[in-house]
Amino acid sequence: MKRLKIINIVGARPNFMKMAPIIEAMNHYPDQIEHLLVHTGQHYDEKMSQSFFVDLGMPKPNINLEVGSGSHAEQTAKIMVAFEQVCLRENPDLVIVVGDVNSTMACTITAKKLGIRVAHVEAGLRSRDMSMPEEINRLCTDVLCDYLFTTDHFADENLAAEGVPSEKVFFVGNVMIDTLLKHRAMAEKSAFSEKLGVLPGGYATLTMHRPGNVDDKKILQSILEALKEISLRLPIIFPIHPRTRKMAEQFGLSHFFNSGDKVEGIWITEPLGYLEFLNLNMNAKLVLTDSGGLQEETTVLGVPCITMRPNTERPITCEVGSNIMVGNDKDVILQEAFKIFDGEAPEGEIPEKWDGKAAERIVKILLAQE
Repeated sequence: MKRLKIINIVGARPNFMKMAPIIEAMNHYPDQIEHLLVHTGQHYDEKMSQSFFVDLGMPKPNINLEVGSGSHAEQTAKIMVAFEQVCLRENPDLVIVVGDVNSTMACTITAKKLGIRVAHVEAGLRSRDMSMPEEINRLCTDVLCDYLFTTDHFADENLAAEGVPSEKVFFVGNVMIDTLLKHRAMAEKSAFSEKLGVLPGGYATLTMHRPGNVDDKKILQSILEALKEISLRLPIIFPIHPRTRKMAEQFGLSHFFNSGDKVEGIWITEPLGYLEFLNLNMNAKLVLTDSGGLQEETTVLGVPCITMRPNTERPITCEVGSNIMVGNDKDVILQEAFKIFDGEAPEGEIPEKWDGKAAERIVKILLAQE
């Protein structure tokens, strides 16, 4: 019996958390599946990617396209040119893409033009915000894919409204939560927050990198003013994204940050590994973010999350979870943070099928289709 040959694509840090459990699930079927891991090199910094392979126990990529940085068009084009050669050489039966980064869309288009089937894990998420590059990547990817694996009922409804045939859509749960549940105990043991000298519930964590928040001086300054006020009551630990650091320096706003020995104010660190960051978040009083994945992780961890965006492609986290949307308005950020300080954090629940078995469901579905 011919084995199903699959190429798995990763390009940026969020992809690694989603792909790790899929690879692990595929390894249970060595007689039926042959798989290769292709890293596009979209995130190429050691701290931004390599440590994640180590933390998640992922195999070293079979192929690294090493595309590096560039404009969206330049990066997408480089990935397509390089990945086309991989597809022609390897002749896979299926390509699996995850998430919504440039690599996701670029590899989907390339494979489909060569007549190769593509599966999208985390399909159907929509923010309705076309100023987000990720939204364009999601729309392009989903319209082309043969298998659409969804995380919640909102995603199913979005795809149905867009006319995607129901036989292509499979509600499987959330692979990123597979990774979280698997590594939760290990992250607890890492005791990273203790090493920093902070107590559980005695700090907040922060991530912020989206262009809408950091590329405009007035907006970034307003957010930092709110965060500074919050940090007077609770230190904020900020593994700073290179983009945010660059823009803060350019705008003369670096004075908002503290990089000294003591964790106080808005305390910045270099980007962290997966286990270190999970340990920080699971013990935080609250998380402030403009990320997508953190909205989901905090929902499962039961930690209040203040999302500094005007919209979310993950509304399930607001419907049943502990996520609060605040946009980038200084007063609203402060109002919601102080509510949490006063014990008014939302009581969240864990969404359906976010149970650690999503990757297993995906692989069984793919094998059943053959």
